[in-house]
Amino acid sequence: MRQIIRTLLGVGFMALLIATPVRGEEIRAGDLVITQAWSRATPGGAKVGGGYLTIENRGSVPDRLIGGSADVAAKVQVHEMTMNNGVMTMRPLEAGVVIEPGKTIKLAPGGYHLMLLDLKSPLKQGEKLAITLEFEKAGKISVVLDIQGIGATGPAGSDHSPGQMDMKKMPDQSGMKM
Repeated sequence: MRQIIRTLLGVGFMALLIATPVRGEEIRAGDLVITQAWSRATPGGAKVGGGYLTIENRGSVPDRLIGGSADVAAKVQVHEMTMNNGVMTMRPLEAGVVIEPGKTIKLAPGGYHLMLLDLKSPLKQGEKLAITLEFEKAGKISVVLDIQGIGATGPAGSDHSPGQMDMKKMPDQSGMKM
């Protein structure tokens, strides 16, 4: 009887493991924790792409994401997209974006994001994209972005199901998540 119970518990535990969605890799660098790193596939000939991720500062001093680099792009910049009187604008943040102590910032479509400029080749769904982020204090951190479909709204396994971007449901423009 004990053997049957153990077997049933083992099978139940295995089913639970299989059913649990896989989350993206977590990168720790000093006080920073980087998660949910992803990008969208780009059509052939596209010269720009985006990068998205979440950065948590578990330390007691602020840090600043100031840029990055990737073999596939001539430049990686921190950008901000905002809506002003119904007009969407995007601009590079020359000074980068600050991650305050104890706070989390999300780089996502419609707000803060990484802009990959002058792509050397298209970003293809299902592939991985290695980039190096540059922080004021933490220095250079290597991260791998999972490339989702062209219209994806979030990383695989997140609460956002990949699909077409709904411009009416753009996230909070502050980029901050408390």
